[in-house]
Amino acid sequence: MSERATPETDTPETETDEPDAAPDADADADADAEGTPTSATGATGTAGRTQVTSGASAVVRALEEAGVEAMFGVQGGAIMPVYDALYSSEIHHVAMGHEQGAAHAADAFGVVRGEPGVCLATSGPGATNLVTGIADASMDSDAMLALTGQVPTDMVGSDAFQETDTTGVTAPITKHNYFAGDSRTVGDTVGEAFALAREGRPGPTLVDLPKDVTLGETDAPPGPARTPDSYRPATEADEAEIAAAARAIERAEKPLLLFGGGVIKGNATDEARAFARDHGIPVVTTMPGIGSFPEDDDLCLSWAGMHGTGYANMAITHTDCLIAIGTRFDDRLTGGIDTFAPEAEVVHVDIDPAEISKNVHADYPVIGDAGTALEQLDEAMERDPDAREWREQCATWKDEYPMDYAAPEDEPLKPQFVVEALDAATSDRAIVTTGVGQHQMWAAQYWTYRHPRTWVSSHGLGTMGYGLPAAIGARFAADDDQEVVCVDGDGSFLMTIQELSVAVRENLDITVAVLNNEYIGMVRQWQDAFYEGRRMAAEYEWCPEFDKLAEAFGAKGWAVEEYDGVADAVEEAVAYDGPSVIDFRIDPEENVYPMVPSGGANGRFALHEDQL
Repeated sequence: MSERATPETDTPETETDEPDAAPDADADADADAEGTPTSATGATGTAGRTQVTSGASAVVRALEEAGVEAMFGVQGGAIMPVYDALYSSEIHHVAMGHEQGAAHAADAFGVVRGEPGVCLATSGPGATNLVTGIADASMDSDAMLALTGQVPTDMVGSDAFQETDTTGVTAPITKHNYFAGDSRTVGDTVGEAFALAREGRPGPTLVDLPKDVTLGETDAPPGPARTPDSYRPATEADEAEIAAAARAIERAEKPLLLFGGGVIKGNATDEARAFARDHGIPVVTTMPGIGSFPEDDDLCLSWAGMHGTGYANMAITHTDCLIAIGTRFDDRLTGGIDTFAPEAEVVHVDIDPAEISKNVHADYPVIGDAGTALEQLDEAMERDPDAREWREQCATWKDEYPMDYAAPEDEPLKPQFVVEALDAATSDRAIVTTGVGQHQMWAAQYWTYRHPRTWVSSHGLGTMGYGLPAAIGARFAADDDQEVVCVDGDGSFLMTIQELSVAVRENLDITVAVLNNEYIGMVRQWQDAFYEGRRMAAEYEWCPEFDKLAEAFGAKGWAVEEYDGVADAVEEAVAYDGPSVIDFRIDPEENVYPMVPSGGANGRFALHEDQL
């Protein structure tokens, strides 16, 4: 994870008349002389790249140079010049049903691909509709670039039609944002924003594009995408910090590794797995860290926190040395800070110095890239900790607090059974996206994750409606042989259901499993537990029949209420070459357990409502 970017200026460092830009300009001139077809603002140049004739075509050329293959957006007046320049580009533009869907699709594309996803929208309502998705990416440190149209510069501040102060609105939720003021440098600005989104601690960036800037003439191609010289996130950790941390790990009797989302975002899963196995240290993950360590490995205790496994929470409660890699210690993980890992010395490795001791005090702070720091730690270790008895204790907790559930045939369909059936019907590398709520927790608890970038969900912001557009973005980023399954809830699915039309139009092979309990289920569970059962505004008894709605959109639909129908429906839906929706009518009274009440102690998790 890295510090919030604070470039010295919004003006890119790269000058357009540098020698490295000249060959591209000559090539473009030759291509134009051969009669390459042009649009109003751009043309196809050599090697499939857009010829720069305007600010808009410079924007598109910058995206091409950055390697962008797909982008997600909604057309509109102020962004129209950029769309016109995209007309002849080889970048695949996916027209989404709503700008929020475009942001979530771009976010998920970046999570799966490991490169920034790109979304775009027009000014005013188009830009503000992106805000939820940008905030989501910010909270989860997901690399994303948002491009927004803006009214002409001479109209900014005049309350013109569809004008919004986009940079002002998004400043708190972006790693950095830019107001592009010059047609000649706008391409470099876009390239810098793209590079900045992925470097150090990833996060969303935004470039606001006034219409006169994108329409303005220029023949200066952008330089390579690179961060400002003033942005220098740490890579190697301080050797003294590493040595102190290594000694703490060596003397521990109950060491525990905690892998956060930064392990995956820093492409450090190989180093993380090797460190755990080489030194025999059990592993717990955060929810964003799911997939960083194989959940079927004997050392893995799965994920911890509010709805994490009992054995993960017991391990955190009793460890004497917590080695946390790439996590911000959010409240859903820690519960009450005073009861979190109360017996432990804490080693905290993070690329962002702002996260060190922000929520949990770090006895041994290590600032640096996750993979590099783990390699340094491994080299500094002089012996392994004596953790044999500790490993045995962790195995005992697995036996004492198994993740099981009752599924009587005379009761309604259990959601856990559905998740396990989906897992069994797909490959180890299948990608799971979710909305937010009970279904999200069941998908995290009862699917066995073995690979990074296969769990795609909204964690910090908790955005209902994330699942379906995320599945669309994930499908474009995934390998052809990877299945994409969206495990959604009825409430979340309804929030972005218009994006099903996109999946049909693009003929995307995705499977949507709606765990339909006719409630905003997590709200209902909390109301029953903490509000004396007053189910105010949580009931969704008016839900549509999602299988029929899927058919109306042009997708394939199934409805399942009984256990004996699950396997066949799942098999058919996964095999179907196109978008499919299974409406699973599940037990409306089923709750998510284990559960640590908000602010509670992780080691005192509830296994049923009477323990809350």
